[in-house]
Amino acid sequence: MPTAEHDDGMTLRFWGVRGSLPTPGASTLRYGGNTLCVEAWCGPHLVILDAGSGLRGLGDALAASGRPVDADILLSHTHFDHICGVPFFGPLSDPGVRLRFHGGHLAPPDGIARALRLSLQAPLMPDLHEGIRADVSFHDFAPGDRLSLHPEVRVATIGLRHPGGSVGYRIEFGGVSVCYITDTEHPADGLDTALARFVAGADVMLYDATYTAAEYRSRVGWGHSTWEVGADLADAAAVRQLVLFHHDPGHDDAAMDAIAAAAAARRPGTLVAIEGTRLLVRGGG
Repeated sequence: MPTAEHDDGMTLRFWGVRGSLPTPGASTLRYGGNTLCVEAWCGPHLVILDAGSGLRGLGDALAASGRPVDADILLSHTHFDHICGVPFFGPLSDPGVRLRFHGGHLAPPDGIARALRLSLQAPLMPDLHEGIRADVSFHDFAPGDRLSLHPEVRVATIGLRHPGGSVGYRIEFGGVSVCYITDTEHPADGLDTALARFVAGADVMLYDATYTAAEYRSRVGWGHSTWEVGADLADAAAVRQLVLFHHDPGHDDAAMDAIAAAAAARRPGTLVAIEGTRLLVRGGG
């Protein structure tokens, strides 16, 4: 069922934690194989972070709840692993649903509306536009802009280091802040000072930890980072809780167990995102 909302913080639920492509199968059952989708309740307001294959499960849960769906969907970018759930998001066919898609990585005249519409028609998909009954709108912004989703839900944005561009978000509500930082590559010296300023003092930072430091040496320029750099960044920026996600499709549950143990030893309290889990974020601990 959808996560219950709390007025004094944010509640996160992970519907997809994988990067690049879905990885179903026995070897990924515990951590999950769906690509990125995070449900965030800010009091009564629903924010959805990315629309990977995990979006389908979230849509099913929202429909089963019977509650009205009014949501903002913040996309980091439109690479396929981050939008492949859109055609299978059940609420799109409900005329009582209101959805606002936001994207900031596409320069004019391109935009988030054009990118998503192309993904819903031939030759990529059957023409699905006629089946959309929801009230859908599209909103472009420039990295660095601040978004006001609701008077009490504020979102800061930052451009990230990724081929084709990507956007990170800092959501502030109820005295807490959650940073969503995925599909980014750290600079050669490991510390992105602009990003450190952006996430400074956050209660929670979700960070692209696709690789280990050893793996990254053969993947420079691919647009992703490591759990080790994530821990260093969290330390430098005084982030309270580090959550690692965008797991590499080649990392099975055993590999993820090893990463989780190493990350917890390096920075106690670090979590590795697991599909289906919830995290209640309240200020001050």
